[in-house]
Amino acid sequence: MQIAWVLLPMLAALVCCGVYLALARRWQILDLPNERSAHTQPTPHGGGVGLFLGLVVGMAAVSLLGQPWPWLIWQLLLAAAVLVIVGAIDDNRGLPVGVRFSLYTLVSLTVTGLLLWPARSWLLLPAAIYLLWMMNLFNFMDGIDGIAVSETIFVCLAVAALVTWRGGDASYALLCLLIAGAALGFLYWNWSPARLFLGDAGSISLGFLLAALSLQGQVSGVMPLVCWLILMAVFIADASGTLLRRALKGETVTQAHSSHLYQRLARRWQSHSRVVWLMLVYNIIWLLPLTMVALAWNQWQWVALIAAYLPLLLAQLKAGKIP
Repeated sequence: MQIAWVLLPMLAALVCCGVYLALARRWQILDLPNERSAHTQPTPHGGGVGLFLGLVVGMAAVSLLGQPWPWLIWQLLLAAAVLVIVGAIDDNRGLPVGVRFSLYTLVSLTVTGLLLWPARSWLLLPAAIYLLWMMNLFNFMDGIDGIAVSETIFVCLAVAALVTWRGGDASYALLCLLIAGAALGFLYWNWSPARLFLGDAGSISLGFLLAALSLQGQVSGVMPLVCWLILMAVFIADASGTLLRRALKGETVTQAHSSHLYQRLARRWQSHSRVVWLMLVYNIIWLLPLTMVALAWNQWQWVALIAAYLPLLLAQLKAGKIP
């Protein structure tokens, strides 16, 4: 595995995000604190633009150095670029919910069509819903400093390592490495206390890229979807469990809130970084070994999946007791 490829998008994202931060401060592209915010100072947002530019630089460099990318990868990158642009407009000027949802749905249907048509056309709708949910899920989970990019780094590095371990598709593993590298460059600006936020430009596009790669991995056989679901269990369980808990309590699930488990823990501990480290420890010592089990022994995949989510679901049952 070419770890060196992490450095190029990391440095590119580091520089691009620094430039964006200076411009955002000058142009007053700020996320202002409110009663639901985890920050207390106006902070520039939309930094996902810099992260994405770092990824593009890395992919272009790899291509120029003789590593060809499959056409499907460029199509996924183009779809992600559309989401970054839509997110950047929303971060800067605001877009009606209907417009955003329509564009996200169009991208999801287009990408699932590319991945599944015609052999698996019956899966188009559930796959498109999965893409939409993962986009929104990452947006929901990007509520404290460093958490969304730290999750992205872990998942992408883990997938790249596991694909290489199995002798799988080198371009698939390399793309995961490049995404992790760009996320590392952004993390410098986003670690607590954050100087720059992802915004919709970053959270929506990252959620899309991970979900699209998980579908591609399943279709191509390079990385089963169940392995991705295990690696992303913390995010999926928190976002989905919180939505279900609020629905059962009769709350308006479309209304903005700050009742995710990770947000409650950050308030209780008065620390963003402590929550992120807890997530990473759980990911590394529990979810990664379970993913290796699921990858090595197909007959144990469902057992590994249940084992990944069970502690998180138990934590969700106790989440309501945390202020």
